[in-house]
Amino acid sequence: AKLKEKIEKMFSGEKINSTENRSVLHVALRAPRDAVINSDGVNVVPEVWSVKDKIKQFSETFRSGSWVGATGKPLTNVVSVGIGGSFLGPLFVHTALQTDPEAAESAKGRQLRFLANVDPVDVARSIKDLDPETTLVVVVSKTFTTAETMLNARTIKEWIVSSLGPQAVSKHMIAVSTNLKLVKEFGIDPNNAFAFWDWVGGRYSVCSAVGVLPLSLQYGFPIVQKFLEGASSIDNHFRTASFEKNIPVLLGLLSVWNVSFLGYPARAILPYSQALENLAPHIQQVSMESNGKGVSIDGVPLPYEAGEIDFGEPGTNGQHSFYQLIHQGRVIPCDFIGVIKSQQPVYLKGETVSNHDELMSNFFAQPDALAYGKTPEQLRSENVSENLIPHKTFKGDRPSLSFLLSSLSAYEIGQLLAIYENRIVVQGFIWGINSFDQWGVELGK
Repeated sequence: AKLKEKIEKMFSGEKINSTENRSVLHVALRAPRDAVINSDGVNVVPEVWSVKDKIKQFSETFRSGSWVGATGKPLTNVVSVGIGGSFLGPLFVHTALQTDPEAAESAKGRQLRFLANVDPVDVARSIKDLDPETTLVVVVSKTFTTAETMLNARTIKEWIVSSLGPQAVSKHMIAVSTNLKLVKEFGIDPNNAFAFWDWVGGRYSVCSAVGVLPLSLQYGFPIVQKFLEGASSIDNHFRTASFEKNIPVLLGLLSVWNVSFLGYPARAILPYSQALENLAPHIQQVSMESNGKGVSIDGVPLPYEAGEIDFGEPGTNGQHSFYQLIHQGRVIPCDFIGVIKSQQPVYLKGETVSNHDELMSNFFAQPDALAYGKTPEQLRSENVSENLIPHKTFKGDRPSLSFLLSSLSAYEIGQLLAIYENRIVVQGFIWGINSFDQWGVELGK
């Protein structure tokens, strides 16, 4: 499949998204300041850093209380309006950081909420108990034309204007967009618009202003920078490590093997950490929007099934939900994700193990149970009655893999994101499809 060559083409800015004639450079969003990554012969890294520097400066002004709303009050609430890639990635990172002690300390007294669905119920939820006087709205839309996002933006604008008057918009609304003309027409000061580029696909955009801006307003830029450094460390590993030791490559190969050779179409993402509760919905989008294709990159129908059905839920919740199917029904390869050190450890007096140890004993037991199962002979030796033996037999030999992270700080959250992003890219490269367009989203819309 010329995998090495394709990885290098991506990192060197070749237009591998051929149906849209674009480079694919989300890796540039988290590259170090001195890196050189070209698109159309121009190093894009300085542009990326100029936006990051602007975000750093704006977030410091905002968080210090120097930026005030129309009535002179500092703003402590942020509502980020955007859908799809403008929402799921930032929400995943926000949820994962909320209970990290360092990030939580930095976010004290602040709220970050996301508004995605055009359903007015989502609007009502996102502004419930918020005061327009202390709220900043970030409108995230590359073109400033996304139907759902712009209707939601107009709805929130009306909420601000009806309370504070039309002149309040420039103090209470900012944008992440490339269309400065429409930003200005909407009433947002173009100086308060933060750019990103067409070589960033929506679902790969959490490391651009799309995620970095709202997350920096909530947690401060230094914490978000650690997240970006974690992602960059995996990009570097992905580009340079030999395939036998290359985590995203090995994971991508396993997925291709499970889907296209063994015929297992689904994959369960099972983080044993409540902080990662929004990992599966985000990866669901990155994976299924990227690789849900029926034709090759050259437009020829594929002679095999590509793409994976992704779903998941944090353990131990999932164990009481769908693990029955995984253990005794269809074969579904599983990703188990565990963390050695809890973000919020609890040690109750008189308990034999800590709460986190209880969680992790499940994390270690489940892959074993899937692999080894339980035989009729074992059940008989336990004096299980004969009529129940078929119901209590577990065939075993069910595939899973486990990640064990040392802790779950901003850095590791970045690493986890980049492992999955790069793994999905590997799958697409091997299947010979374009993982970077999404024409399939258009017809229903």
